[in-house]
Amino acid sequence: MLTDDLLTRLREALGDDRVLTSDEDVDDRRHDYWVLSHLQSWRGTFEDRPGAVVRPCSTAEVQAVVRLVAETGTAVVPFGLGSGVCGGILPDRSMLLVDLSSMNRVRNIDEVNLVATFEAGVNGLAAEEAVAELGLTIGHWPQSIALSTVGGWVSTRAAGQFSTAYGNIEDMVYSLEVVLPDGTLVNLGRAPRAAAGPDLRHTFMGAEGTMGIVTGVTLALHRQPEKRTWRVFHTPTLAAGLDAQRQIMQAGWKPPVVRQYDAHEARRTFKPWSVKGQGMLLMAHEGPAGRVDAEVAAVDVLASSCGLTRADDEVGPHWMENRNHVPSWGEFFEQGLVVDTIEVSGPWTAVENIYDAVLADVGAVDGVVAVTAHSSHAYRTGVNLYFSFAAAAAATDLEGIYLACWHAVMEATARHGGGVAHHHGIGRVRRPYLVHDLGEAGVALLRTIKSAVDPRGIMNPGNLIPDP
Repeated sequence: MLTDDLLTRLREALGDDRVLTSDEDVDDRRHDYWVLSHLQSWRGTFEDRPGAVVRPCSTAEVQAVVRLVAETGTAVVPFGLGSGVCGGILPDRSMLLVDLSSMNRVRNIDEVNLVATFEAGVNGLAAEEAVAELGLTIGHWPQSIALSTVGGWVSTRAAGQFSTAYGNIEDMVYSLEVVLPDGTLVNLGRAPRAAAGPDLRHTFMGAEGTMGIVTGVTLALHRQPEKRTWRVFHTPTLAAGLDAQRQIMQAGWKPPVVRQYDAHEARRTFKPWSVKGQGMLLMAHEGPAGRVDAEVAAVDVLASSCGLTRADDEVGPHWMENRNHVPSWGEFFEQGLVVDTIEVSGPWTAVENIYDAVLADVGAVDGVVAVTAHSSHAYRTGVNLYFSFAAAAAATDLEGIYLACWHAVMEATARHGGGVAHHHGIGRVRRPYLVHDLGEAGVALLRTIKSAVDPRGIMNPGNLIPDP
C-alpha cells in the first residue's frame, strides 16, 4: 500500500483530481491487453491494482512525481494507453502508476527539417493526422495506431505495417526526452546523425518503462507519397513466396507493405480471392510515381521467376480497409477458446525451419485447434513470422494451454536460430526467453545497466528483465 504521506504530497504536486485511488478510478489501468490478464479478469480471478494512479500534464510534473517516489523507494509504472500485449503493465498496490495520456500535445512540426516533436502521451493516430494536414507522414502504422501512444511506440520498439520502406520506430526516432529514476531530465539526440559515443537513445527504446519515463519524442517525417499501387500474388509454396521476398529486398526494392500468408491464413483472410492450397503475397508500392512504376515492373518479373502468379489486386485495398479490425479476447473466451499472436524473426536460411517447427510443436499441444502464420516485415537479411494459434479447452485449462503454446513457439524459434521477439516487446510473457536472444552474458549486462540507471529498482519492477 502507498503511504498517506506520499499520497498527500502527490496531491500537493498535481492537484486532488489528478491523483486517483478508488477501485473504480483505477480499474481500467490494472493491466495492459495481454491475453492472460484478460483471461483472469474474465474469470474474476484478477485482483491486483495499482496503489494509485497519477495523471501529470507536463514533463516538470513527471519529474516531481518521480522525485517523490525515488525519495520513498516506491515502485512506479509508466502507462500510455494500455495497448501492449505482453504483460508489461501489471502493478500491485505497492506501486504508483503514472498515466501519461494527459501529456497529449504536439509541440512542434518542422516542415523544412522534416521532424515533429510530440509529448509521450499523444495518441498515435492523432500524431499521424497532425502531420498529414501538412502533407507529411510519420510512416508508422502499427495495428494499434488508434490505441497506442508515441511514447509507447518507443518504449516497446514498435514496428508498423509500412515498415519495409519507412523503417521501424528506431529508424524514426530523432531525439528523446526522458525522466530518469531520480527525476533528472535528459535530452538525447541533436542532429540527423552523430558519432558522440554510444547512442544513449537506445537505452530507452524497448526498455518498457524499466529505465525511465519517456516524456517527449521527436520523429523524422516523410513527404506523403505521390502514388500508391498494389500487387498481389498466389504463392504455390511457402518457400516460393519467401524466395520472392528475398530477391525483391536484396535487389534494393522497398515496397512499404510486404505480407505473405500461408495457405491456411490466405483462405481464412482472403477467401473470395484465394486459391485452395496456395498462399498469398501482398505488396503496396508507394512513393514518387516514376519509382513506383519501376518497382512494380521489376517486382512482377521477380515474382514470376519464382513461380508466383498474379492474384486480384483488390485484395490490397480490402486488407487496407479491414487490417485493424480484430475481435476482443472476451469473444473467444465465451466460446471456450484462447487465442494469441506471436511474432518472431529469422534469417532467410532459418525461417522455413522455424515455420515448420512451430507448426509441429504448437500443433502437438493438447487442445490446439489451429496454428497458422504470415510474414509482415521483410529485410535484406531475413523476415519475420507472425504466428496465430487457437486452443479449445475447459476454462480451467486455458491458461496452461496458452503458456504451453508460447513455450513451444519460443523454444522452436530459438532452436532454429531465430529471434524470439520482433515487435511486440518482452513484457512478462517473453521474459523467461530473453536469454535466447541476449545470452547469459547479455542478460547480465542488461541487469548491470538497469542497476546503474535505476539502483533502487523502482522502475516497472518485474517487467522485461529476467531475475538473476
